[in-house]
Amino acid sequence: MVSLRHFLPEDARSVRVNLYPDMTESQIRDMIDEWNTCLYKGRYFEMFAVVSDQRIVGCVSLYEHSRSMVSAGAEIYRTERRKGYASEAYCLLMAHAARKGYRLVLDQVSTDNPASIRLHEKLGFEKDDPVCVNRRGHEVFLYLKPL
Repeated sequence: MVSLRHFLPEDARSVRVNLYPDMTESQIRDMIDEWNTCLYKGRYFEMFAVVSDQRIVGCVSLYEHSRSMVSAGAEIYRTERRKGYASEAYCLLMAHAARKGYRLVLDQVSTDNPASIRLHEKLGFEKDDPVCVNRRGHEVFLYLKPL
């Protein structure tokens, strides 16, 4: 069973070791401070630590696209994958988004990420059939889920 919480400055080492090895812990603490403002480029953004047995196993985030639509993302630490953490965290994250008044989740999933494709399909997201190319030039599927 997992829970979600905001990152704390003392989580910087875990984040550095598991997600951003090229950053210093000081840089990561600054990033955590920015995450905890719940804003990114003037829009709602919230980053959560995914916690199991009192240790961080990954992170999930929400980003606002409109008053009714958000995108969600999950990054489970490599050593913690294939344990069900992502699906549990996503369910908690979507419930949080619904409580905040959002009605739709729209996610971009890279066409070469079978684990994320399986996760979205398991959670009942609908896939838009054509492959899209995102701003970074990557081919992605669009997945939609009403909340």
